[in-house]
Amino acid sequence: MVKRKIVKINEKKCTGCGLCIPNCAEGALQIVDGKARLVKEIYCDGLGACLGHCPEDAITIEERDAALFDEKATEKHLEGLKKKELEKKELPCGCPGTAVKTLKAKGSRLKAQGKRKSESELGNWPVQLMLVPVEAPYLKDAELLIAADCVPFAYPDFHEDFLKGKALVIGCPKLDAATIYEEKLAEIIKHNNIKNITVAHMEVPCCFGLNHIVGEAIRLSGKNVSLKEVTIGIRGEVK
Repeated sequence: MVKRKIVKINEKKCTGCGLCIPNCAEGALQIVDGKARLVKEIYCDGLGACLGHCPEDAITIEERDAALFDEKATEKHLEGLKKKELEKKELPCGCPGTAVKTLKAKGSRLKAQGKRKSESELGNWPVQLMLVPVEAPYLKDAELLIAADCVPFAYPDFHEDFLKGKALVIGCPKLDAATIYEEKLAEIIKHNNIKNITVAHMEVPCCFGLNHIVGEAIRLSGKNVSLKEVTIGIRGEVK
Protein backbone atom coordinates (compact mmCIF):
# COMPACT_ATOMS: atom_id res chain seq x y z
CA MET A 1 0.00 0.00 0.00
CA VAL A 2 1.26 3.48 -0.90
CA LYS A 3 -0.24 6.94 -0.80
CA ARG A 4 -1.25 7.81 -4.34
CA LYS A 5 -3.98 9.34 -6.49
CA ILE A 6 -6.96 7.11 -7.23
CA VAL A 7 -10.57 7.40 -8.40
CA LYS A 8 -13.31 8.10 -5.87
CA ILE A 9 -17.00 7.62 -6.69
CA ASN A 10 -19.78 9.39 -4.81
CA GLU A 11 -22.48 6.71 -4.82
CA LYS A 12 -25.16 9.17 -3.74
CA LYS A 13 -24.58 11.26 -6.87
CA CYS A 14 -24.01 8.34 -9.27
CA THR A 15 -27.04 7.46 -11.40
CA GLY A 16 -25.45 4.44 -13.06
CA CYS A 17 -25.56 6.04 -16.53
CA GLY A 18 -22.31 4.31 -17.53
CA LEU A 19 -20.80 7.24 -19.45
CA CYS A 20 -17.60 6.89 -17.44
CA ILE A 21 -17.06 3.25 -18.45
CA PRO A 22 -15.80 3.70 -22.05
CA ASN A 23 -13.43 6.46 -20.89
CA CYS A 24 -11.53 4.16 -18.54
CA ALA A 25 -9.01 2.45 -20.79
CA GLU A 26 -7.98 0.13 -17.97
CA GLY A 27 -11.49 -1.25 -17.41
CA ALA A 28 -11.27 -0.27 -13.74
CA LEU A 29 -14.86 0.97 -13.63
CA GLN A 30 -17.97 -1.16 -14.01
CA ILE A 31 -21.66 -0.76 -13.30
CA VAL A 32 -22.54 -2.97 -10.32
CA ASP A 33 -26.01 -2.93 -8.76
CA GLY A 34 -26.88 0.22 -10.71
CA LYS A 35 -23.81 2.22 -9.62
CA ALA A 36 -20.37 2.86 -11.09
CA ARG A 37 -17.78 1.14 -8.94
CA LEU A 38 -14.00 0.75 -8.88
CA VAL A 39 -13.45 -2.95 -9.61
CA LYS A 40 -9.96 -3.14 -8.10
CA GLU A 41 -7.48 -0.51 -6.98
CA ILE A 42 -4.69 -2.18 -8.98
CA TYR A 43 -6.61 -1.46 -12.24
CA CYS A 44 -6.80 2.31 -11.63
CA ASP A 45 -3.81 4.38 -12.73
CA GLY A 46 -5.21 7.51 -11.08
CA LEU A 47 -4.77 9.66 -14.19
CA GLY A 48 -8.47 10.54 -14.24
CA ALA A 49 -9.36 9.92 -17.90
CA CYS A 50 -12.91 9.24 -16.70
CA LEU A 51 -13.27 12.72 -15.19
CA GLY A 52 -15.45 15.17 -17.07
CA HIS A 53 -17.66 12.43 -18.53
CA CYS A 54 -19.93 12.12 -15.51
CA PRO A 55 -23.00 14.38 -15.84
CA GLU A 56 -23.50 14.25 -12.07
CA ASP A 57 -19.87 15.06 -11.11
CA ALA A 58 -19.84 11.89 -9.05
CA ILE A 59 -16.23 11.01 -9.92
CA THR A 60 -13.22 12.72 -8.42
CA ILE A 61 -9.56 11.91 -7.80
CA GLU A 62 -8.39 11.60 -4.20
CA GLU A 63 -5.00 10.90 -2.67
CA ARG A 64 -5.04 8.04 -0.19
CA ASP A 65 -3.38 4.76 0.75
CA ALA A 66 -4.07 2.28 -2.03
CA ALA A 67 -2.56 -0.72 -3.79
CA LEU A 68 -0.13 0.16 -6.57
CA PHE A 69 -1.35 0.26 -10.14
CA ASP A 70 -0.46 -3.09 -11.75
CA GLU A 71 -0.03 -2.78 -15.52
CA LYS A 72 0.32 -6.52 -16.17
CA ALA A 73 -2.73 -7.40 -14.05
CA THR A 74 -4.68 -4.69 -15.88
CA GLU A 75 -3.74 -6.11 -19.27
CA LYS A 76 -4.90 -9.55 -18.14
CA HIS A 77 -8.13 -8.00 -16.83
CA LEU A 78 -8.81 -6.30 -20.19
CA GLU A 79 -8.16 -9.53 -22.05
CA GLY A 80 -10.69 -11.22 -19.79
CA LEU A 81 -13.31 -8.56 -20.54
CA LYS A 82 -12.78 -8.96 -24.28
CA LYS A 83 -13.00 -12.74 -24.01
CA LYS A 84 -16.34 -12.47 -22.21
CA GLU A 85 -17.73 -10.24 -24.94
CA LEU A 86 -16.50 -12.60 -27.68
CA GLU A 87 -18.12 -15.53 -25.91
CA LYS A 88 -21.41 -13.66 -25.98
CA LYS A 89 -21.40 -13.44 -29.77
CA GLU A 90 -19.98 -16.89 -30.51
CA LEU A 91 -22.85 -19.36 -30.51
CA PRO A 92 -21.33 -22.82 -31.13
CA CYS A 93 -24.83 -24.34 -31.13
CA GLY A 94 -25.30 -23.02 -34.67
CA CYS A 95 -28.54 -21.31 -33.70
CA PRO A 96 -30.55 -20.52 -36.89
CA GLY A 97 -31.43 -17.17 -35.36
CA THR A 98 -27.91 -15.93 -36.18
CA ALA A 99 -28.04 -16.84 -39.89
CA VAL A 100 -27.38 -13.81 -42.10
CA LYS A 101 -30.37 -12.80 -44.21
CA THR A 102 -31.17 -9.90 -46.50
CA LEU A 103 -34.88 -9.25 -46.20
CA LYS A 104 -37.28 -7.48 -48.49
CA ALA A 105 -39.00 -4.70 -46.59
CA LYS A 106 -42.77 -4.93 -46.91
CA GLY A 107 -43.59 -1.28 -46.45
CA SER A 108 -47.18 -0.33 -45.72
CA ARG A 109 -50.45 -1.56 -47.20
CA LEU A 110 -54.16 -0.86 -46.89
CA LYS A 111 -56.53 -2.93 -44.83
CA ALA A 112 -59.75 -4.13 -46.37
CA GLN A 113 -61.54 -1.37 -44.49
CA GLY A 114 -59.37 1.22 -46.17
CA LYS A 115 -57.24 1.99 -43.13
CA ARG A 116 -53.47 2.09 -43.45
CA LYS A 117 -51.63 -0.80 -41.80
CA SER A 118 -47.90 -0.53 -41.20
CA GLU A 119 -45.64 -3.48 -41.97
CA SER A 120 -42.00 -4.16 -41.37
CA GLU A 121 -39.27 -2.07 -43.04
CA LEU A 122 -36.59 -4.38 -41.66
CA GLY A 123 -34.16 -5.27 -44.43
CA ASN A 124 -31.57 -7.40 -42.62
CA TRP A 125 -31.05 -10.11 -40.04
CA PRO A 126 -29.51 -10.38 -37.47
CA VAL A 127 -29.76 -6.89 -36.01
CA GLN A 128 -27.99 -7.27 -32.64
CA LEU A 129 -24.56 -5.67 -33.08
CA MET A 130 -22.73 -8.52 -31.37
CA LEU A 131 -24.22 -10.99 -33.86
CA VAL A 132 -23.86 -8.98 -37.08
CA PRO A 133 -20.94 -10.20 -39.25
CA VAL A 134 -18.51 -7.40 -40.12
CA GLU A 135 -18.86 -7.99 -43.86
CA ALA A 136 -22.53 -9.00 -44.05
CA PRO A 137 -23.76 -8.36 -47.60
CA TYR A 138 -26.51 -5.99 -46.48
CA LEU A 139 -23.91 -3.63 -45.00
CA LYS A 140 -22.19 -2.95 -48.33
CA ASP A 141 -22.73 0.69 -49.41
CA ALA A 142 -25.50 0.95 -46.80
CA GLU A 143 -27.06 3.81 -44.93
CA LEU A 144 -26.63 2.54 -41.40
CA LEU A 145 -29.06 3.01 -38.53
CA ILE A 146 -27.59 2.30 -35.10
CA ALA A 147 -30.36 2.21 -32.52
CA ALA A 148 -30.41 1.69 -28.78
CA ASP A 149 -32.45 -1.37 -27.83
CA CYS A 150 -35.30 0.66 -26.30
CA VAL A 151 -35.87 3.07 -29.19
CA PRO A 152 -38.16 0.87 -31.35
CA PHE A 153 -40.41 0.27 -28.33
CA ALA A 154 -40.63 3.94 -27.36
CA TYR A 155 -41.04 5.48 -30.82
CA PRO A 156 -44.25 4.22 -32.51
CA ASP A 157 -43.28 5.14 -36.09
CA PHE A 158 -39.75 3.74 -35.90
CA HIS A 159 -40.04 1.67 -39.11
CA GLU A 160 -41.48 4.43 -41.29
CA ASP A 161 -39.49 7.39 -39.94
CA PHE A 162 -36.08 5.85 -39.23
CA LEU A 163 -35.65 2.32 -40.54
CA LYS A 164 -36.94 2.62 -44.11
CA GLY A 165 -34.10 2.06 -46.60
CA LYS A 166 -31.44 1.53 -43.93
CA ALA A 167 -29.44 -1.39 -42.56
CA LEU A 168 -30.07 -1.76 -38.83
CA VAL A 169 -27.90 -2.71 -35.87
CA ILE A 170 -29.01 -2.39 -32.26
CA GLY A 171 -27.26 -2.47 -28.91
CA CYS A 172 -27.24 -1.19 -25.35
CA PRO A 173 -24.31 1.00 -24.26
CA LYS A 174 -25.06 0.29 -20.60
CA LEU A 175 -25.24 -3.49 -20.69
CA ASP A 176 -22.36 -4.24 -23.07
CA ALA A 177 -18.71 -3.15 -23.12
CA ALA A 178 -18.24 0.12 -25.02
CA THR A 179 -14.78 -0.84 -26.29
CA ILE A 180 -16.16 -3.97 -27.96
CA TYR A 181 -18.89 -1.91 -29.66
CA GLU A 182 -16.33 0.64 -30.82
CA GLU A 183 -14.03 -2.00 -32.32
CA LYS A 184 -16.88 -3.91 -34.02
CA LEU A 185 -18.45 -0.77 -35.50
CA ALA A 186 -15.05 0.51 -36.63
CA GLU A 187 -14.51 -2.70 -38.60
CA ILE A 188 -18.00 -2.48 -40.11
CA ILE A 189 -17.43 1.13 -41.19
CA LYS A 190 -13.93 0.37 -42.49
CA HIS A 191 -14.90 -2.58 -44.70
CA ASN A 192 -18.32 -1.64 -46.10
CA ASN A 193 -18.19 1.86 -47.57
CA ILE A 194 -20.99 3.02 -45.27
CA LYS A 195 -22.72 6.05 -46.82
CA ASN A 196 -23.95 7.68 -43.62
CA ILE A 197 -24.90 6.79 -40.06
CA THR A 198 -27.91 7.71 -37.95
CA VAL A 199 -27.72 7.07 -34.21
CA ALA A 200 -31.05 6.83 -32.40
CA HIS A 201 -30.92 6.69 -28.61
CA MET A 202 -33.17 7.37 -25.64
CA GLU A 203 -33.08 10.56 -23.57
CA VAL A 204 -31.90 8.73 -20.44
CA PRO A 205 -28.25 9.47 -19.45
CA CYS A 206 -26.89 5.96 -19.98
CA CYS A 207 -28.10 5.94 -23.58
CA PHE A 208 -26.14 9.03 -24.66
CA GLY A 209 -23.02 6.86 -24.51
CA LEU A 210 -24.06 5.30 -27.83
CA ASN A 211 -23.36 8.52 -29.69
CA HIS A 212 -19.86 8.68 -28.17
CA ILE A 213 -19.25 5.04 -29.10
CA VAL A 214 -20.21 5.60 -32.74
CA GLY A 215 -18.13 8.76 -32.97
CA GLU A 216 -15.11 6.88 -31.65
CA ALA A 217 -15.77 3.99 -34.05
CA ILE A 218 -15.74 6.41 -37.01
CA ARG A 219 -12.44 7.81 -35.78
CA LEU A 220 -10.93 4.35 -35.41
CA SER A 221 -12.10 3.35 -38.88
CA GLY A 222 -10.22 6.21 -40.51
CA LYS A 223 -13.25 6.92 -42.69
CA ASN A 224 -15.11 10.20 -43.20
CA VAL A 225 -18.75 9.29 -42.59
CA SER A 226 -21.53 11.76 -41.81
CA LEU A 227 -23.23 11.18 -38.47
CA LYS A 228 -26.75 12.20 -37.45
CA GLU A 229 -28.01 11.90 -33.89
CA VAL A 230 -31.65 11.49 -32.86
CA THR A 231 -32.82 11.51 -29.24
CA ILE A 232 -36.12 9.87 -28.34
CA GLY A 233 -38.05 10.76 -25.19
CA ILE A 234 -39.43 8.03 -22.94
CA ARG A 235 -42.94 9.05 -24.02
CA GLY A 236 -42.06 8.49 -27.67
CA GLU A 237 -41.36 12.02 -28.88
CA VAL A 238 -38.30 13.21 -30.82
CA LYS A 239 -36.40 15.54 -28.51
